[in-house]
Amino acid sequence: MNRRSFSQLALGSLLGSAMSRAGALPVASPNQNAGLNASGVRFSFMLWALEKQAPFDRCVEIVSSSGYQGIELVGEFQKWSKQETQRIMARMQSLGLIFDSMSGVKAGFAVPEESGDFLKQMEEQVNYAVELQCPQIILLSGKRVLGVDPKIQRQTSIDNLQRAADLAAKHKIEIVIEPIDPLENPTIFLSTVSEGFGIVREINRDNVKVLYDFYHEQRAYGNLIEKLENNIDWIGLVHIADVPGRHEPGTGEVNYTNIYRKLAALHYRRFIAMEYYPTSDPVESLRKSREAAQQALGSA
Repeated sequence: MNRRSFSQLALGSLLGSAMSRAGALPVASPNQNAGLNASGVRFSFMLWALEKQAPFDRCVEIVSSSGYQGIELVGEFQKWSKQETQRIMARMQSLGLIFDSMSGVKAGFAVPEESGDFLKQMEEQVNYAVELQCPQIILLSGKRVLGVDPKIQRQTSIDNLQRAADLAAKHKIEIVIEPIDPLENPTIFLSTVSEGFGIVREINRDNVKVLYDFYHEQRAYGNLIEKLENNIDWIGLVHIADVPGRHEPGTGEVNYTNIYRKLAALHYRRFIAMEYYPTSDPVESLRKSREAAQQALGSA
């Protein structure tokens, strides 16, 4: 199995049904099929960007009504009771949705003094992922540590991510590391996908990749498509929002039509996750964003 064909969507062991090949889609509900396109890409929404507008259950309904197949979480599940988890999972299933990715590990993988906490929290996160049938975990680097050589933090990142990969691999879970732009977080250690790709290439594990957030990368560094072309095998997830303002694609300076076309040309077969603040009716906004992406993907 090559790196491109390995999929974070290996849900077979979690859902109790084997998948015929890496990247294959599980049996989809009518709602899931509504958001598919000829390339096999599926769509999800990072729910925190909606939760200021509506309660959790209504946010789930918005995503479903907009023709998406996935929802991404940032730690909401850590407060759910067992009964609440069961109720939410039943609702997700009835709507044809899955939790495709989740964050929630607070300790940074690049911070030496947090290594013990990072691995403990990572083990807990894997347990949550199994319970929620989620095939992918998003991890953040944590802060740059004053007085510590950046080379030491980079090596700490590699060591901790290798251990995290071992924990995740036992359950066929993938991890993706997410750089955050220094305008949003001036103290973050990992601030660009360029550094992220260097780290995952050195780790060289099938289940360790980069979350390419075009919003974050554009804000501080740009050159989005060349980085996409040069590193497609190491991309586990993409996040979409326009600059400035973190609103819908088409409201700012990023040419997402070209990005979608390039993703299709590079045979990207993973989730495209919207992570933006809608400026209009959420269902209408999410649907239009998905349809525009599908049109661009289909035209490549």
